Amino acid sequence: MGSQGRFISFEGMDGCGKSTQARLLAERLKADGHDVVLTREPGGSAGAEDIRRLLVEGNPGRWSPETEILLFTAARRDHMERLIAPALERGAIVITDRFADSTRVYQGAARADLRDVVDALHQMMIGQEPDMTIVLDMEAGDALQRGLARRSGEDRFEDMGLPFQERLRRGFQELVRDNPKRCRLISANGSETEIAGRIDETVGSVFA
Repeated sequence: MGSQGRFISFEGMDGCGKSTQARLLAERLKADGHDVVLTREPGGSAGAEDIRRLLVEGNPGRWSPETEILLFTAARRDHMERLIAPALERGAIVITDRFADSTRVYQGAARADLRDVVDALHQMMIGQEPDMTIVLDMEAGDALQRGLARRSGEDRFEDMGLPFQERLRRGFQELVRDNPKRCRLISANGSETEIAGRIDETVGSVFA
């Protein structure tokens, strides 16, 4: 799926503030006159939102890692077809709260050693990476506390506990080390304004 626009993803543990920062970046770029599409995963299209409820609600043991990979890939394919690809083709900036890297880290590393499966399915069914991935980083315990405090009803992964969150953090840090041209690690410590400033500086240096 080719693109003419720009594609930015936000990644990190639940509770690290990526949804807020994705929204703030979208607002700033819109204010500068850009055509911006803000979306999320799993979700972003009608079919993908239906699958989202299967993934983020319910008992932590509801699905095996293998089943989760298939569900996430199905949701992502619908998201790409119906929202992301058309927006990129018209030249928009697409900002997504999570994309394939979440599946690589959550199911491919933190839950099981299935990275090869995730990558193979991604290549076959999605075939596109973001132009830039912002990975927000903070202590796993702090992120878990913030994530659970939201009481969103979408706490299935937070309910897997602190050791799982710690594996997630290591997985995202390794992702940045393995993909230095695409991924940027940003500290999620400090105020929303301070974090947004770090993101603005990073995005500006790459897209200038």
